[in-house]
Amino acid sequence: MNVLVINAGSSSLKYQLLDVDTREVFAKGNCERIGIDGSFIGHEELGGEKKKLEVALPDHKTAMKHVYKILQSVDKPVDGIGHRVVQGGWYFTESKVVTDETVQWVRDVAQLAPLHNYAEADVIEMCRELFPGVGGVIVTDSAFHYHIPERAYRYALPRDVVDRLHIRKYGAHGTSHRYIWRATDLFTQHRVHKLVSCHLGSGASMCAIQDGHDMDTTMGLTPLDGLVMGTRCGSIDPSTVCYLQRVGGYTVNQVDNMMNKQSGLLALSGISSDSRDIEKGADEGDENCKMALEIFAYRAAQEFMKMTEAMEGVDTMAFSAGIGENSARMRADIVDRLSWFGIKIDAKKNAARSNEIRDISAADSRVRVLIVPTDEEYMIALDVKELLGK
Repeated sequence: MNVLVINAGSSSLKYQLLDVDTREVFAKGNCERIGIDGSFIGHEELGGEKKKLEVALPDHKTAMKHVYKILQSVDKPVDGIGHRVVQGGWYFTESKVVTDETVQWVRDVAQLAPLHNYAEADVIEMCRELFPGVGGVIVTDSAFHYHIPERAYRYALPRDVVDRLHIRKYGAHGTSHRYIWRATDLFTQHRVHKLVSCHLGSGASMCAIQDGHDMDTTMGLTPLDGLVMGTRCGSIDPSTVCYLQRVGGYTVNQVDNMMNKQSGLLALSGISSDSRDIEKGADEGDENCKMALEIFAYRAAQEFMKMTEAMEGVDTMAFSAGIGENSARMRADIVDRLSWFGIKIDAKKNAARSNEIRDISAADSRVRVLIVPTDEEYMIALDVKELLGK
């Protein structure tokens, strides 16, 4: 079954056409800078060269029309479409087939992720026009976390307020965490029971997964909570928001923008939100970069222990996503902070590079440590096959 996976971000649109049975990727690409000057589409096909098309992309619907035209040159039919949606709210406790009702649900919960959900709903509607007769499936990042225990998702706010406004921990990166569990379970021949999944990238979160069931995650009502990220501050005293408005004179939108787009590693380092730039700066003696890396590792180690407590134990730790998969330095820094707990990695295995899942544990580590390259597109494609097959 050939599945077209669409991942619409706030100013981007990624796509991938793959065979879910063989995992062969026929074509993939990314529409960048949507709604911004200098927009373009990067596209590549199996065995072909990468192409860059400079085109005007005023909105996501226009971007999707260009993707449709590009895919016409790929001699593969589209049997189903999978849409990655950031926030499913209280409607999506699992993946759902695209209908008038489910598309409206994406819009109904958009206030929880306004930069993403509205654009994602637009793209879903455009795909229904461009691919008539082809079924679609909505796969939300929050669905995997929806069934965590109440002790983990409920906030200590007045019940009438949280119930009326649907305030709770929703989490994100659920599709990635589901894949990491699946891949880890297969790799260990079903010997993993208590996994802390570490999706560490520009957006970063951890998840406590016990025998396939989500017990807790680090992100909260929105993807701003938890770990320090590329441009997001992560967990802070909630009163900071009030203080910035009352004393600093910032508006609600300015505070929101500051905490989501001007904070995190970017603010700590003062030079970049990209860990590669920060590691380079640290090597050159930049004290702010050194502190940014130290804070990231410190907070990651803290959140790891929170996830461990949620399962009352841990037997496996899996690093994934941009930083988790590619930064040997950050993996070592985080594990070093957890050495008191008996977690150790083999330096040579950690330094080696590979695109495959691998074990980097030291022989005497009390917890198995893996690197698991994530594949959200494949996970989404699996959901499409399962639901449309029904």
